[in-house]
Amino acid sequence: MNMLTVQDLRKSFGNMEAVKGVNFSVEKGESYGLLGPNGAGKSTTINMITGLFPPTSGEIQIKDINVIKNPKQAQKWIGVVPQEIALYQSMSARENLKFWGRMYDLSGSELEKSVDQVLEIIGLTERAKDKVETFSGGMKRRVNIGAAILHKPELLIMDEPTVGIDPQSRNHILETVKRLNGEGMTIIYTSHYMEEVEYLCERIGIVDHGQLIASGTLSELRETIGDHSKIILSIDKDSSNLDGLAQSLTSLFSEKDIQIQDHQVMVFHKEPQLILTDFIQSVAKSGTKITSVDIVEPNLESVFLHLTGRKLRD
Repeated sequence: MNMLTVQDLRKSFGNMEAVKGVNFSVEKGESYGLLGPNGAGKSTTINMITGLFPPTSGEIQIKDINVIKNPKQAQKWIGVVPQEIALYQSMSARENLKFWGRMYDLSGSELEKSVDQVLEIIGLTERAKDKVETFSGGMKRRVNIGAAILHKPELLIMDEPTVGIDPQSRNHILETVKRLNGEGMTIIYTSHYMEEVEYLCERIGIVDHGQLIASGTLSELRETIGDHSKIILSIDKDSSNLDGLAQSLTSLFSEKDIQIQDHQVMVFHKEPQLILTDFIQSVAKSGTKITSVDIVEPNLESVFLHLTGRKLRD
């Protein structure tokens, strides 16, 4: 059973089309990662799913509820962890959670029980009475997550929940997400950290230029580059003739398998050891000074670079 179904979703702002016919679904109990560089349309897509932005066209369904026609009914199933911290700094963790619990129509003993459970989940029971302004960035983000799960949503949407926090809090958040998903909560998770998505998510969607350009398990996505490894040559850019370098490489490799970015030249190949010598010689002949050589086995980052031609933070 699908928890979320998105069909031909589009969003325009004036003459600019930010989302261009996105289609994907997330099964009940699944953890789905959504990746995309800045400006790709990822956040706009999420904002339409949560009801913050009305779509220009398309359909969004949560379980059997049409989100566009019945946004308030659909939002009862959703918990949202925004990228920005949405807490009252002068209130305690418990007071913040009680405030947000009331927004979900919780009250009385039900609210108190839910707050106690959430404080245990986010590991802040002993700091429940402390003001949020005394918390570290990581602790604030944990309270932010707590506020989103008070009403026990079936679908939890998390937008960059570990940005700018210490490693200990980051690990706690990742383990919390694992626990919630293991208990049956459906997760949509966006992050600038690909290792987080690899660790947490069963399937991954890659968004670029307003379109979903690939979706599948990590193994399925790897197949899009044919399980190719990536050879990375770090170069002295000041000594480089980039036009000549690109021309030299395209005589050896397919253009789609070559990327030249900043101080790096990359080639994707299934058997890198067989072409390494030719690759290095071709770069050297262009007059480019090589400073280091690395071979990277196929992972989510290499798939992302191959599909989009740019890094996630570009």
